[in-house]
Amino acid sequence: MAMAARNEQHGIMHRQGDLLIRQVASLPENLTARKSRIILEGEVTGHSHSLAQGRVLEDAQGRMFLEVLRATQIVHQEHGTIALEPGYYEVIRQREYSPEAIRLVVD
Repeated sequence: MAMAARNEQHGIMHRQGDLLIRQVASLPENLTARKSRIILEGEVTGHSHSLAQGRVLEDAQGRMFLEVLRATQIVHQEHGTIALEPGYYEVIRQREYSPEAIRLVVD
């Protein structure tokens, strides 16, 4: 399922499976571009969240960002497509609580 919302404090946000995509005003410095536009590959199904156009970037801590120069989409085989307007976006992995630990959501 893909969902979009506008939050007064955080701007435009989208959700696709276990990813939250949040628009940001600018990109941090010292980012490295990935060789592919795959944002995240599923551990169970092998499906992937992919950026149709633009660049997937990450910092030294593994935080991900998207640079979108022209309108594009994030696609996934099981979730609805997300339309992105030109801009910069931070990609956040959703986390869940269990009694054992706080862990990343597996999509």
